Amino acid sequence: MRMRARGRWTASVGVLAAFVLVSGCAVERGLPVPSAEPEYVPVFEEPEPYALAPLTGEQIEVGALTAPSLAAKVDNHPAARPQVGLERTDIVFEELVEGGLTRYVAVWHSDVPDTIGPVRSIRPMDPDIISPLGGIVAYSGGQFRFVQMMLDTPVYNAIHGQADTEDTFFRGDNAISPHNVLVRAPQVIAQHRDRAAPPQLFAFAESIAGATATKEGAPTERISLRFGSASSPAWSWNADSERWLRYMTGGALDTDSSGAPLSAVNVVTLRVPVQVIQDIPTTQLIGSGEGWVSTGGATIPVTWSKASMTAPIRLLDEHGVTVRLAPGNSWVELVPLAGDVSFTRP
Repeated sequence: MRMRARGRWTASVGVLAAFVLVSGCAVERGLPVPSAEPEYVPVFEEPEPYALAPLTGEQIEVGALTAPSLAAKVDNHPAARPQVGLERTDIVFEELVEGGLTRYVAVWHSDVPDTIGPVRSIRPMDPDIISPLGGIVAYSGGQFRFVQMMLDTPVYNAIHGQADTEDTFFRGDNAISPHNVLVRAPQVIAQHRDRAAPPQLFAFAESIAGATATKEGAPTERISLRFGSASSPAWSWNADSERWLRYMTGGALDTDSSGAPLSAVNVVTLRVPVQVIQDIPTTQLIGSGEGWVSTGGATIPVTWSKASMTAPIRLLDEHGVTVRLAPGNSWVELVPLAGDVSFTRP
């Protein structure tokens, strides 16, 4: 019995060995053969390089905006409305002038219309506003002391009535004098192509959704401003266009001469001291103060500062972090401390 048992065990071992041998050969024949060439070919494509438009933060082709900017002292008297080309600006600064009215320093760079205006006389705060841009400033003249202040900046002064503006400044039929001095903008810029493009004035996010105010601000439906006795404009959020629409004193929608509503992606409201010097309200921009940035239907409080005439305005949040605007145009409202600013929630 033991021998038969050993015999059966011996046979079983033989069969098992044969099975392992055959199975091992089958397994070896089924193994994948390594290849010298990788089977995965990456499909990543190098993105096209791009630059940012310095005054709007929008993506542009590298080298697409090399011309200088054109700033202009634009009239905002009721008799001067609607203005020409104002809806195509990159930046507009609104400031208090005599009689409780306001005027604009309007800046064109990425989108220059054929005609802009009407332009009026320069004011003592304008060198501080315009100098960081370099480029060109267009205006109709002004008091000698104010013109001299503007001439002492790194900006080319194109002044109505001078020999170099004889072919580029003209009186139009848009309004009665003195509210009708218009400027052929592309021609003025072409005369000074040797001047550099403006530097970037503000920090920008990649989109409206990524802007600081959109992400961190309080929902805002309306921005109400009071500069003086004759100027109380407002901005209302339009969710469909993702823009702020401007309303004039009295509540009517503000438009330019094309009929387009004046609008902004960003509204930057700064409280500023205003000193009356020889009957001229003079905004003081060298210093710092409180302000607000409104983007994407929301508003965030900021601290603004400006170190010198040629330095840009810096905007910081409550933690000292740089505030980023959304790509697009901006209006900067320089509201006097004696004025008023209020925000309405939805």
